[in-house]
Amino acid sequence: MRVMNLAGRLALAVDGGAIDVATASRGLFGPDVQSVYQQWPAFEQWARAHLSSGTGGVTAFAEADLLAPVPRPPQVFAVGLNFRDHAEEAGLELPDSPMVFTKFPASVTGPFATITLPRGSVDFEAELVAVIGREASHVSEADAWSHIAGLTCGQDLSERELQLSGPAPAQYNLGKSFTGFAPVGPYLVTPDDFADPDDVEIECSLSGELMQKSHTANLIFSIPQIVAHLSSILALWPGDLVFTGTPSGIGWTREPRRLITEDDELLTTMSGIGSMRHTFVAAPTT
Repeated sequence: MRVMNLAGRLALAVDGGAIDVATASRGLFGPDVQSVYQQWPAFEQWARAHLSSGTGGVTAFAEADLLAPVPRPPQVFAVGLNFRDHAEEAGLELPDSPMVFTKFPASVTGPFATITLPRGSVDFEAELVAVIGREASHVSEADAWSHIAGLTCGQDLSERELQLSGPAPAQYNLGKSFTGFAPVGPYLVTPDDFADPDDVEIECSLSGELMQKSHTANLIFSIPQIVAHLSSILALWPGDLVFTGTPSGIGWTREPRRLITEDDELLTTMSGIGSMRHTFVAAPTT
């Protein structure tokens, strides 16, 4: 099942187009996308029944009209150094447990947005993002997938100079939370739609040059391990985002460095989900 935010309205993606949820459910579920995560078990049951009954009311849509499938997450978590090759390129030791930081919710944007580049050194990090669908507190690894609504593409955009400034632990949260620095989309895809939700291919290209390519089977800490770890410390709420880590190939560690400029186009693709495409503009001078 593929869920989307179509021009600000909750919709299901099907062959041939889109189904507007508020219309198809006769108001049982409203058009607001974020609110559906508070009702996820009931929504998922309704949506599957509706799709299996033979869908009507299918209309064509343009992917360019898709916005973030989770537009206002309560919490946004991210896991650093979760691919062995990325830890090696950064010159850092492998963590013994997930290295967690946060991205502020105001940094979320859609899959086809134009993002303003702040001053400094802006880098790309393609990441698979897990979306929480049921509150998770002290969840076991074996039960973790039952708390996940679905998976989507993400970019953990990072302004490296601010991120690495100051004494340890530096400014990870701020350096990764400029406006637009957490794009997600284009669809939320439920785990059962994947041949193996623990093995999703990730690709990232910058202006046509392949920068990153890997599989989430190479994660040091799997999605169930991350959910179990986080939920042992605090509750994960419906609609939370969990960025799961990026593979090697980031621009900051290349020789010479390859950072994002206003002339670039960033393409992020994940198997079974789709592609995000972002362009950039320079911040206005003051």
